[in-house]
Amino acid sequence: MKKLTNLVAMTLVVCTLSSCATVFGGQVTEAQRTKPAPGQPSRAIRPVALIADIILFCPSLIVDFATGAIYKPEVKKPTETPKQTAQNN
Repeated sequence: MKKLTNLVAMTLVVCTLSSCATVFGGQVTEAQRTKPAPGQPSRAIRPVALIADIILFCPSLIVDFATGAIYKPEVKKPTETPKQTAQNN
């Protein structure tokens, strides 16, 4: 029984640590965690992390999708200041 418990524990550790996007993707942003509202575009997936998860260990996809780390972080566009828009006119 103890061997089975150790095997299950080791399997869970391997599953959680082998997720490429979770390990190498950096901090997960709020935009990656929240689902898009109806009518909004879907979130883009990191293709390298997806391919690495498929090649190395398929069940790690579950971890990456559950944490949201597989999605690309939202790129914030710089906002224009009123001075910039006045100069452009």
